[in-house]
Amino acid sequence: MKKKTTLALAAIALTATVSIAAEQQGVTKTEILVGSIQDLSGPLAGYGKQLRNGMQLRAEEANEQGGVHGRKIKLVVEDDGYDPKKSVLAAQKLVNQEKIFIMAGHLGTAQNLAAMPVQFEKNVVNLFPLTAAREMYEPLHRLKYSFAAPYFDQIRITLPKMVKDKNVKKVCSIYQDDDFGLEVHRGAEAGLKTIGVELTEKTSFKRGATDFSSQVAKMKAAGCELVVLGTIIRETIGTIGESRKTGFSPIFLGSSAAYTDLIHKLGGKAMDGMYATMTVANPYLDDASPAIRFWAAKYKTKFNEDPAVFSVYGYLVMDSFIAAAQKVGPNLTSDNFVKTMDTMSFTDPLFGSAPSSYTATKRLGSDASRLSQIQDGKWKVVSEYLSSASVAAEAAPAKAPAKK
Repeated sequence: MKKKTTLALAAIALTATVSIAAEQQGVTKTEILVGSIQDLSGPLAGYGKQLRNGMQLRAEEANEQGGVHGRKIKLVVEDDGYDPKKSVLAAQKLVNQEKIFIMAGHLGTAQNLAAMPVQFEKNVVNLFPLTAAREMYEPLHRLKYSFAAPYFDQIRITLPKMVKDKNVKKVCSIYQDDDFGLEVHRGAEAGLKTIGVELTEKTSFKRGATDFSSQVAKMKAAGCELVVLGTIIRETIGTIGESRKTGFSPIFLGSSAAYTDLIHKLGGKAMDGMYATMTVANPYLDDASPAIRFWAAKYKTKFNEDPAVFSVYGYLVMDSFIAAAQKVGPNLTSDNFVKTMDTMSFTDPLFGSAPSSYTATKRLGSDASRLSQIQDGKWKVVSEYLSSASVAAEAAPAKAPAKK
């Protein structure tokens, strides 16, 4: 009788496990559906295509090795043209029609904010969106996970040390008059406050501006020695280019939004000397690291174009998903994935991004960033990582030796 009872209980448990797997959206016996929304036709289509390619490359590598517990990864990508209204439609299609398991690497702040309610209604995790906005992990939500050091923290943490190291007296700010630009500008104000310094001058511009002559003239008149850039691509090139033409050559510091090979490719020699905060390094085919050269060559062979930093982001987003899904085990559900993610720590020996970790109450992996500078037409890493924790440790008074 005891043997029959044990067998019956085992059968019930097996049935329950199969039932859970069967009910989980986006997971079958042979496949996991990973969704992503990218700009493939709008102003950031270059970034979106690189992200998609990086994710696809890592998924195919995993599939060639047998997938995740025997399940192959299928990446399903929708184009939103960088339009939040289209993001909602794309999310509805991926969540309700394609029935994806998870949303990963979605590009854009406003775009993520528009899409997340659609996902959360169906218990679909928003994993590692490509935006450094604090809303990607605040307020705390069980389905939010962010890996990108916020723009605010990048500048807040980096600027004070840079001011001291460069012996700068007059710090100024030029920023795009929107949520992104204000995050960078406020980070500069907050960072300077920690060392008792105020901005000498500040000036802004409307999104879409192409003429920065008045802003540059204002900063030049103020004698700015270091200028914080709340700019992306065109505005970065325009501001620095205009400054060089007028003989104004302060130190320029941008955020990771301006860390792209397009700055030196489009801006040319005038961009040499610019600094930007960043995490993963832009991969070059002639990189000093043999491992990165190999990876970059593999990427170029598959997609017939050089990889860039957003290719790396896409690759790492998918790599992190695979690592967490592997750790979950065969019974992959959204709830089990969340429980597992809340125990995960990630390291990146290939591209050198900062170590990150997650818990049920910590949904930003790391706020650490480092400095890179354009030297001879290429980005070169020029500093170690700085984080809130490392700065606090450095500022803490030394403990007095214990009395004998």
